[in-house]
Amino acid sequence: MSGIFIGRVFISRDMASVALGADDVARAFAEAGCEVVRTGSRGLFSIEPLVEVETDEGRIGYGPVGPDDVAAVLDGTHASRLGAVETLPFFARQQRFTFARCGVTDPLRLSDYAAHGGWQGLERARALVPQQVVDMVKASGLRGRGGAGFPTGIKWQTVLDAPAGDKYIVCNADEGDSGTFADRMLMEGDPYCLIEGMAIAAHAVGASHGYIYIRSEYPYCIATMRAAIEASAHVVAPFTLEVREGAGAYVCGEETALLDSIEGKRGQVRAKPPLPALQGLFGQPTVINNVLSLAAVPFILAEGAEAYAAVGFGRSRGTMPVQLAGNVRHGGLYEVGFGITLGELVNEIGGGTASGRPVRAVQVGGPLGAYFPPSMFHLPFDYEAFAQAGGLIGHAGITVFDDSVDMAHMARFAMEFCAAESCGKCTPCRIGSTRGMEIMDRIIGARDAAPVVAPVQLGEAGGGYLDTALYSRSPDRIDVSVESQTGLLRDLADTMKFGSLCALGGFTPYPVLSALDYFPEDFGGTTPIKEAAE
Repeated sequence: MSGIFIGRVFISRDMASVALGADDVARAFAEAGCEVVRTGSRGLFSIEPLVEVETDEGRIGYGPVGPDDVAAVLDGTHASRLGAVETLPFFARQQRFTFARCGVTDPLRLSDYAAHGGWQGLERARALVPQQVVDMVKASGLRGRGGAGFPTGIKWQTVLDAPAGDKYIVCNADEGDSGTFADRMLMEGDPYCLIEGMAIAAHAVGASHGYIYIRSEYPYCIATMRAAIEASAHVVAPFTLEVREGAGAYVCGEETALLDSIEGKRGQVRAKPPLPALQGLFGQPTVINNVLSLAAVPFILAEGAEAYAAVGFGRSRGTMPVQLAGNVRHGGLYEVGFGITLGELVNEIGGGTASGRPVRAVQVGGPLGAYFPPSMFHLPFDYEAFAQAGGLIGHAGITVFDDSVDMAHMARFAMEFCAAESCGKCTPCRIGSTRGMEIMDRIIGARDAAPVVAPVQLGEAGGGYLDTALYSRSPDRIDVSVESQTGLLRDLADTMKFGSLCALGGFTPYPVLSALDYFPEDFGGTTPIKEAAE
């Protein structure tokens, strides 16, 4: 007879799994006398809490599982039997370079990490001179996984060439984008992978110390990384590491504001030049990379730059851990090579909307990313393709909306978010976002109310959306029509895009303009501008 339970039980301790009841399930199996191994999450949250049991057939998954299901799982009769998890359609098509160990190993057991290929990249790196390591990263085509996709090898080369007594490696783990969770998943599920990547970077550029800057909203992640740093200190020595906890500011995801925060200052964007690669943390040359960029490095060193570069599309090489969230049936993390289309990710992998209603829009790249309608689902997941379409991949979070969404309100939210999170250093971001909220209020008011005939007095019907103080100063010069206000919104967006000091103000126009271009009916218009132009 096959499928008989013969060993351990594997249950995720990823915080998304815990939120779905994984701790209670683990406790129930432990009380039944099972040896429970807490792993990271496999990344498909619709089957969490996922339980995998060791059998004579290998690891067999069941999910979702509740605390009362212990007996049925152990005797193999539970209705949610999934079989070998890696053979499920959601996982079978993935190319797991970075997340290969997540959900498989005990995150804090050094022997487990080593048994699954850990430290091979660091060992190979330390057998090479720094320039050879940098050349391998260049040859791999690895680009930054948290923003505009700047080539990682070029950044490392700049720091390697910079003359300095002290150099630093800084990991940007301030994962503040809505609908993103890959950084947290990796740090909770495979922390040594990030530590190994940072140690390789340190050897490549001559750095002696590193910082991992983690947002304060990730307390379990912070505790896991600190435990992993302590446990692996002897492996990565003489390189040393420490965690710095953020204070809840979205703008600290911008690299120079992050540096100020680590230094104990208020997180504000620095003017560039000088570049952080030359004068970064404490005025010294600094490598600043995202979690996913650094976590990709061990694979490149262990398997070779050619193996990494062989996957991808155009100038976007390797894999990208895509995060599916929002109103989507199969939310989770899906690691795949660049080039897969947006439609495949949303409809085939994500399964469409959780509500069962038609998909109307998806936002890619967090709260500063563009909104795309289904007519743009042919777009390949590629940095250049998205930039040409007026969007950005960013941290690769995809948030799905069904046909009940009001895109004018979503555009207003983008301005409101920027106003709340702006560090205040530059005028286009600080003032422009507030003016943008006011314009959006006028547009939505004009759309939802009867036309207003000037002059409008405070308290008159239909006047609620006007800035009455501004109007009272020049009532004959304020055109509050939708056409005029949307034109003003476009002018403001251009000012913010090209005048802001950092990407917070510079990228806020992306969701606003894309909503205006692709969904003009929500702003009182008729024909989508993008389709009309085509």
